[in-house]
Amino acid sequence: MRILYAIQGTGNGHLSRARAIVPELLRQGVSLDLLVSGTQADIPLPYPVKFRFRGLSFIFGKQGGVDFWRTYLKANSMRLQREIRQLPVADYDLVLNDFEPVSAWACKLRGVPCWGVSHQAAVLSAAAPKPEKPDRIGRFVLSRYAPVSRQFGFHFKAYEPDMYTPVIRNGIRHATLSDSGHYTVYLPAYSDSRILRVLSEIPSVSWQVFSKHSHHAYRFGNVSIQPVSNQAFLESITSCRGVLSAAGFETPSEALFMGKKLCVIPMRAQLEQQCNAAALKAMGVPVLAGLSARELPRLQAWVMSDKRLRMDYPDQTRELVHRILATRTAPVWA
Repeated sequence: MRILYAIQGTGNGHLSRARAIVPELLRQGVSLDLLVSGTQADIPLPYPVKFRFRGLSFIFGKQGGVDFWRTYLKANSMRLQREIRQLPVADYDLVLNDFEPVSAWACKLRGVPCWGVSHQAAVLSAAAPKPEKPDRIGRFVLSRYAPVSRQFGFHFKAYEPDMYTPVIRNGIRHATLSDSGHYTVYLPAYSDSRILRVLSEIPSVSWQVFSKHSHHAYRFGNVSIQPVSNQAFLESITSCRGVLSAAGFETPSEALFMGKKLCVIPMRAQLEQQCNAAALKAMGVPVLAGLSARELPRLQAWVMSDKRLRMDYPDQTRELVHRILATRTAPVWA
């Protein structure tokens, strides 16, 4: 069986998941090609990538949300259409898609089976938690961004049969855990200055911040800033006391798996993160409305608390891959 595995390169979670899924696909003896599109990832993929596209990336802002203006400026529709037309998806028996738009639309236009293996697939499920305030525009964008003919989703809990718990990378699953007293911070939609201004108001702890906006490391009082690095982040999160992060999927999942204290701040106007925040809140994880002086009392209370949640996420990667390969009849597009 010849498979194209297409991975979204906006953010790091999709590539982290691929680092676990690719070896299992190769162990099954499939002929595998990889595609990566997007421009916002910091984690390398240690396998040959046959197709690299700019795709359609959401650009992180500095005020707590997506920078829609910069996203619009980088969204070259003619280039994107050319990438979709040129991708030879008909050469493959199956396309696996982790929220990647070029391959998804190429498959839809040509009637090629395209199966979603992403967190977004689970977020869109009617069984998954949703924020109290509906976001019809956000749901429309999320459902049309990378359409697939069948979905296998990942979420904090398996809310339905085609849903799996998070894929935890080996660096986390087999790590030796410790508590050095510091807090690991990953808030890519906030500027360094905003993070420094708020976190320096809680001087009793050490904050290790991983920044999307800085190219060099520096320190301001009890707050250290450094560029995102896979190895440095791994060392920080496995030895931290708690994790303060956006309401993405992979970082909160890893914190829950390790039993680290967790507090999240969902990005504004980002449906996926609002849905994640709703799910985490229902599980008992503190959710802040934003990174601001107004939220300092709640942030301080979280620091002082020792409440934490540990989730025993089993390794279901082999089970998922076997299920995909054992399904002989490819679904048709609706």
